[in-house]
Amino acid sequence: MDRLIGFCGLTCSECPAFVATINDDDVQREKIAKQWTQEYKHEFKTEDINCDGCTQLEGRHVGYCDMCEVRSCAIEKNVKNCAYCEDYACKTLNQFFDMAPHVKELLEEIRKNI
Repeated sequence: MDRLIGFCGLTCSECPAFVATINDDDVQREKIAKQWTQEYKHEFKTEDINCDGCTQLEGRHVGYCDMCEVRSCAIEKNVKNCAYCEDYACKTLNQFFDMAPHVKELLEEIRKNI
């Protein structure tokens, strides 16, 4: 499977929800739902764990993706991901980097190769 990079720089294709969806693995979905319920202090049900990747405009998205400001902005600007944005790195993305600093490295790497 090719590496699928989300708008924000997260690697969707490495996300356990994405992998469980691709493999149609209910055992893994149940395990993820329990783990994320504890980790994020929000109840996830097994049937909630379905995601086709955030860059897919149509399809299933798990959790926060449909409300994500970074995703909404990237869709509005019609960019492959934030590395391709002329406003890189904006305030919203920098706030996300504070929570997930590892994604900045990936987006910076992509920007070097554009």
